Amino acid sequence: MARANLTITRRSLLKTALAGGGGLALLGRSLRDAAAAGIEKAGLPTAWFYRGPIQTTYNYCDMCPWRCGIVVQSVNGKVQKIDGNPADPKSRGKLCARGQGGVSFMYDPDRLRAPMIRTGARGEGKFKEVTWAEALDYTAEKLKAVAAAYGPESVAVFGHTSGDFWFTDYFAQAWGTPNAAKPSSSLCTSPREEAAQLTYGLAVGGHEPVDWEGIQCLTLIGSHIGEDSRNTVMQDFSAAWGRGAKVIVVDPRFSSVAAKADYWLPIKPGADTALLLAWIHVLIAEERYDKEYVAQWTEGFDALAAHVAEFTPEWAAAITDLPAELIHTTALVMADALPRSAIMPGRHTTWYGNDSQRMRAIYMINALLGAYGREGGIYFSKAPYIEAYPHPPFAVAGSSGGCSAEPGQESAELPLGPSGKARADGARTKFLRGATALQELIEPMITGKPYPIKALIVYGVNLLHTVPNVPSTLEALQQLDFVLAVDVLPQEHIAWADVVFPEATALERYDELWAVAHKTPYIAMREPAVEPLYDTKPAWWMVRELGMRVGLDKFFKWETAEEYLDARLMSIGSSLEKLRAGNGVLIQKGKPYLADFGDKSPFHTATGKIQFYSEELALAGLDPMPVYEPVAEPPAGYFRLLYGRHAVHTFAKTQNTPMLHDLYPENELWLNAGRAAAEGIADGEYVMLENQDGVQHGPIKVKATERIRPDAVFMVHGFGQEAPGLTNAYGKGASDAKLITRYALDPISGGAGMRVNFVRIVRRPA
Repeated sequence: MARANLTITRRSLLKTALAGGGGLALLGRSLRDAAAAGIEKAGLPTAWFYRGPIQTTYNYCDMCPWRCGIVVQSVNGKVQKIDGNPADPKSRGKLCARGQGGVSFMYDPDRLRAPMIRTGARGEGKFKEVTWAEALDYTAEKLKAVAAAYGPESVAVFGHTSGDFWFTDYFAQAWGTPNAAKPSSSLCTSPREEAAQLTYGLAVGGHEPVDWEGIQCLTLIGSHIGEDSRNTVMQDFSAAWGRGAKVIVVDPRFSSVAAKADYWLPIKPGADTALLLAWIHVLIAEERYDKEYVAQWTEGFDALAAHVAEFTPEWAAAITDLPAELIHTTALVMADALPRSAIMPGRHTTWYGNDSQRMRAIYMINALLGAYGREGGIYFSKAPYIEAYPHPPFAVAGSSGGCSAEPGQESAELPLGPSGKARADGARTKFLRGATALQELIEPMITGKPYPIKALIVYGVNLLHTVPNVPSTLEALQQLDFVLAVDVLPQEHIAWADVVFPEATALERYDELWAVAHKTPYIAMREPAVEPLYDTKPAWWMVRELGMRVGLDKFFKWETAEEYLDARLMSIGSSLEKLRAGNGVLIQKGKPYLADFGDKSPFHTATGKIQFYSEELALAGLDPMPVYEPVAEPPAGYFRLLYGRHAVHTFAKTQNTPMLHDLYPENELWLNAGRAAAEGIADGEYVMLENQDGVQHGPIKVKATERIRPDAVFMVHGFGQEAPGLTNAYGKGASDAKLITRYALDPISGGAGMRVNFVRIVRRPA
């Protein structure tokens, strides 16, 4: 009988332990504590929600640039669980694997723990831990010395992830340097943003504005839904696909989303513009475009029609390695669904150096389909209204001085030297919009031309896995007078810094408001769930303390993050308290469709119409309409190097995160199975890679597959890290970045096309 009673008691306790948090609300604290004690006495693990009062805070995820809203639950000063915020327009209560890895990222035992000053040679990784006062004073002295000798513009600032606003926007502009750069611009989105400005007079922004609820035909060109793992897009795509929307995927690789496609076009790398021109030809020649829309909202149509007259499917077939009939058929499939048919603007668009023209061709097709501003096509993103924190005028022009829009919504130019000015005939001498071309700032660090850059602040950018041509980056780091690195983990470039500031993670800090240009524009908050671990600090605190030490006091009249944030929220009649009461999100009204603008044109071009023919480009001596430009072929024995994302990792940031590392610990080399067999390479074999410049890297495991063309190989970005302090990531897989020693500069956007590198496979000795 005693054994039976014990069994019943354990079962009862187990049921109680597994009950939802809602059941706990019915228990008083003493009863809950007694239940927890009973569970422990029975030898069962205590569920986290029994260990103390649950504290709920609101945040936006920092595990990738998508920044979904999250709800954080903590007990006794320890974060236990994060969920998607149901009130957030991006997460809608759901999270991807990366987002779920946020707690694991925060509690990574390899985190930087205290400020450090270098004691050995650059690159040796020898440091001493110091106090924050010592680190800040030393940094301020170095920056002031560089500015005194070379001017404030001799300090460059590189930033990535959500906290970069404080360094690349606020501090850089207050300091007086135009050389503030983000890889999310020049190494990712700048061609699509510049092309959108030239064609529509509008930026795309951070959230690709596909009107998912009504789309009937979606075309993807190099967009890897499911692999790049943007939470909202995966939700929306699944819903559209589930209700029967047609899907066309153009990719040299049979990607995850290609497996869901009605039509997969395994295009020859570099031939995308030829395909697009042929699609335009079919739409116009067969009068399958939206004639009323084109007549009302575009200009230059006759010039475009004449321009593409010779670009037939047969012409494109010889270039793209695609059947002419498939090119023709897919053009008509798109047309059958207009205006509920669109090509989604990709995010990583820096491919071959002619990328702005490729993106222009994509936007022209969307215009021919009548998609922009129509239900089921492309909606107009609207930035939420909120004023910047009131401060004196910045020393250099830049963004709003507050995060009033997503990256790409602003059109500020931060040029290197005297570029970006208009010629007498009205043409710009440089078309770069957004942040300075990050990769172009390496050269003046080495040569001092057109003027010297002698100091660098690096916030959240893993330089040696981001900027093309790693040897040049290392040479630049050696030439600098001072390098400050701000990061959470001891990434590879940390060894090259003079001072290291350890940052608190997103779950441990207040941060700038996340103001999202969207179909329903909204503002989300980030607040700390727990106190920062170790001796780490948030970026806003670092910037303010540093600013006070270098004489920028007038820009830092606020003393706490709460004071700063409330000052901004006051401009829209809100506050942190009200934002919390609204579950961390404040949603405003959008204007997504043409009908919302009445008689006013939503297109901010000179004429208020979509530009098929660009006078701006023509005046600058550039092609006013897209043309196909052949790219170099792989040399004999080489493959074109393609790279991309994995669903559980973000760039080179998360490979060390324990939970995510367990899910995907190393990358693989996708190699066409036929080529592998011909060369006697086995699936799972480890090989080395050598690029066209003789740089060798690896080893990497071969994935022999029919899912990739025979002239290319593919690898997931961010692996092959060589920082000994990264216990999980160290030495796992290979780095695509270290094999990318060349790039082709887009003359329009300044984007660095990096798919111009080739590799050959080097067998390892038996």
